[in-house]
Amino acid sequence: MHRGGSQIARRTHQFLSRKIASGEWPVNSRIPTEATLMETLGVGKSTVREAVRSLAHQGMLETMPGIGTFVRSRSPVNSVLADYVSYFNVEEVLGYRRALEIEAAQLAAVGRTDQQLAALRAACDAEGTAAADSLPHVERGQTPGEFHVLIFEAAGNELMTGLYAGVIAALRQIKSSGRIVHGASPELRHQDHLAVLRAIEQQDVPGAAHAAAFHVDRDLVPEDPGLRGELAELRSLNGERAEQ
Repeated sequence: MHRGGSQIARRTHQFLSRKIASGEWPVNSRIPTEATLMETLGVGKSTVREAVRSLAHQGMLETMPGIGTFVRSRSPVNSVLADYVSYFNVEEVLGYRRALEIEAAQLAAVGRTDQQLAALRAACDAEGTAAADSLPHVERGQTPGEFHVLIFEAAGNELMTGLYAGVIAALRQIKSSGRIVHGASPELRHQDHLAVLRAIEQQDVPGAAHAAAFHVDRDLVPEDPGLRGELAELRSLNGERAEQ
């Protein structure tokens, strides 16, 4: 009996994992309700909860009481890395995220496949529809989601992808504490993503870097206006040095 129960639990865990890893359940999207999963899989409540708890422990899911359970990563997140990153100053974490995003966009512009480009287009289209229909209470998209994940996959660097997952987990912790806020509306974020997509589509490496930097600089920003100004000034200075 115990062995059968373990097999059912493993199958349930594998089912959820496949949905997440394949992108069928995109990052930051809400997964089906517990009752729906029980009916779909023909399993009990405890089995579903066990699988969800296991995937939440791995950083792939996050349960928000009264709202639902959301996909947070396509693969397990290194919790030690996420905790480590979250200890740093806000501007340092945002700067590290910026560096990763720019490099990933450039690599994606060079090496993306037609299949990866199609996936990016589909994610951007879905995101545009969600942005147009969004309401203030909708949680999806509070931190970088599926479009960004696909860029890192197209970049083809697994180490960067793993580091990015840890950074985003840390940013979620920082955002929940109120230390960072959105600097752009869902509509503006979608327009930024379209610019990044066009550059990757055209294999325009400098354009991809510029579009990614422009987007990241106003996507998540320090809650403190003073810190925001200092960060913008530092980035401007670094940009001038790079051009010299």
